[in-house]
Amino acid sequence: MTRIEERAFFWCRSLTNVTIPDSVTTIGNGAFKGCDSLSSVTIGNSVTTIGERAFSWCNSLTSVTIGKGVTTIGEGAFSDCDSLTSVTIPDSVTTIGSSAFYDCRSLTSVIIPDSVTTIGYEAFRDCDSLASVTIGNSVTTIGDGAFSWCGSITSVTIGDSVTTIGVDAFRSCDLTSVTIPDSVTTIGNGAFYNCYSLATVYCKPTTPPTGGRDMFYNNASGRKIYVPAGSAHAYKEKEYWSMY
Repeated sequence: MTRIEERAFFWCRSLTNVTIPDSVTTIGNGAFKGCDSLSSVTIGNSVTTIGERAFSWCNSLTSVTIGKGVTTIGEGAFSDCDSLTSVTIPDSVTTIGSSAFYDCRSLTSVIIPDSVTTIGYEAFRDCDSLASVTIGNSVTTIGDGAFSWCGSITSVTIGDSVTTIGVDAFRSCDLTSVTIPDSVTTIGNGAFYNCYSLATVYCKPTTPPTGGRDMFYNNASGRKIYVPAGSAHAYKEKEYWSMY
């Protein structure tokens, strides 16, 4: 067997655990969707692609071991896995697809390795137990809404290769401070909107990034934005920065 076809085990509601052997290279779209008794999955090291919604709605899934050959975690691959508490993303992964871990409400921490270049749209939205996030140094794009409504996030480390922080990327997170690295050139509308505890922003680029409406709206009272010496005037004159 080299491939698990689309919807192969769709809604197999009594399936409790799965080990995918090293011969398999592809897990098809929706392959295990709705297997709501499935509690653990081990994915072999030859799998390169986890298809769209492959394990979505696996509500009992607590543990996932992703093999070291996986390069793509597909759209919605683990969405709505309510019991998933932790996941290790190996160094082989380059793309985390849109909504990949959407609504994984028990997920508490995520380390995104240096191999990842793109975090897709709403990839971790509504992961409301997620407290800390480390984004590796190869990520260039944090997609729109990627960590939005993750109300427990108090700490995020943004890697030094990020150029774009998308629209609503960290909306309604519980961040207290954030450092925006030199590499960032664009911050989208509402990127840190309703981060009510955000009191300190360290913005390292000497040239102000292109900003968006409400990017720091409804932060903590008295929130301060620190910019490089000699750049304050440029920030004060820049559209959308000038209001802060």
